[in-house]
Amino acid sequence: LEQTLVLMSGGFDSTVAAYQIMRRGLMTHFCFFNLGGRAHELGVMEVAHFLWKKYGSSQRVLFISVPFEEVLGEILGKVDNSHMGVILKRMMLRAATRLADQLKIPALVTGEAISQVSSQTLPNLSAIDSATDKLVLRPLLASHKQDIIDQAVEIGTADFAKHMPEYCGVISVNPTTSAKLPRVVHEEKSFDMAVLERALERAKLVSIDEVIDQLGRDIEVEEVSEALSGQVVIDIRHPDAQEDQPLSLAGIEVKAMPFYALNNRFKELDFTRQYLLYCDRGVMSRLHAHHLLSEGHANVRVYRPT
Repeated sequence: LEQTLVLMSGGFDSTVAAYQIMRRGLMTHFCFFNLGGRAHELGVMEVAHFLWKKYGSSQRVLFISVPFEEVLGEILGKVDNSHMGVILKRMMLRAATRLADQLKIPALVTGEAISQVSSQTLPNLSAIDSATDKLVLRPLLASHKQDIIDQAVEIGTADFAKHMPEYCGVISVNPTTSAKLPRVVHEEKSFDMAVLERALERAKLVSIDEVIDQLGRDIEVEEVSEALSGQVVIDIRHPDAQEDQPLSLAGIEVKAMPFYALNNRFKELDFTRQYLLYCDRGVMSRLHAHHLLSEGHANVRVYRPT
């Protein structure tokens, strides 16, 4: 069975690209470069797990998370602003190539489409690809953005993508749209490659079927087995699960708020109320309660009925 490594940001493009590769029968592993933020890592893990469970659960694949904050910092501090985006993509391809070599994976996959953003012009893609000797597959290369969004709705990843807490820092104010390789190489000369090596050493490889469980294994959050009057239970399960097995508690207010929307919508709730997060196994509720608590929301617990 032929294998690929998909570079996942969790947005519309990378999730649809992953789906299209899976649909062709290729074994699809997931690689995420974390530019800063536990919430984004969790979001990408969730959508990767969703894709695998719905479209590829017969295959045992990996989720790889690479801490790229230090790499990004090195680029921001040493690379000319106009070339930051191209060089960041080149560093990702270098890292993905190393990981793919270790796992004997012959091809990389990205969600890039021609001219969708400034880094995705033909000259820029050529400069980016020269950082690797791997085959780079781009199933969405000639796709229109609306067609990608429509397919994301169809396969069930659109809601994940809409609420994905992606890195929001500025990479380039005036990015080049016509990168030339000699200039790119010159800009990279000041980059300390030991930083990239450290990121690779700290990469986490987890079987996709265990990724959510492992993430929540060491997290301690207060759990309650009974909801009290005045508390609100938030059902964070996927809408399919909510529809199949609706949660109803006598005398207790229950709100349906899928896990992928929780981080964005929680701040809209009445901060004077107490909220109990509910999911089937308690793993996702612990993860999201932990994140909300770390964001300063002290009115969150986990609901685990006996």
